[in-house]
Amino acid sequence: MYFNKLKTKWGVNSNLQLLVIFIVFAITGSASVRLGAPVLDFLHITKETFGDGFLNQTLYWILRLVVIFPLYQVLLIVVGTVFFQFQFFWNFEKKILKRIGFKFLFKDPN
Repeated sequence: MYFNKLKTKWGVNSNLQLLVIFIVFAITGSASVRLGAPVLDFLHITKETFGDGFLNQTLYWILRLVVIFPLYQVLLIVVGTVFFQFQFFWNFEKKILKRIGFKFLFKDPN
């Protein structure tokens, strides 16, 4: 029942396509968290840089999320394309980016 609602909401035609979409989300989430550490290391952002205090560690995790978020967005398109779901994930990305304030990137041609 719940999966039928998702299929309708997302415009998905089959259970197989829905399964592929779930797999893409899983791979992308895991990969973005996994790749976040090397990116932070490259930027010289480590837990030790911020010290041991609660606020310092909170700042580190906020910066980590700020780094992982765009990485996740890019990986979602790449992994979705590998699984032949580019159009679904491109539309998904546009919707997400519009909601967080990047409407100006996706102006309607009318």
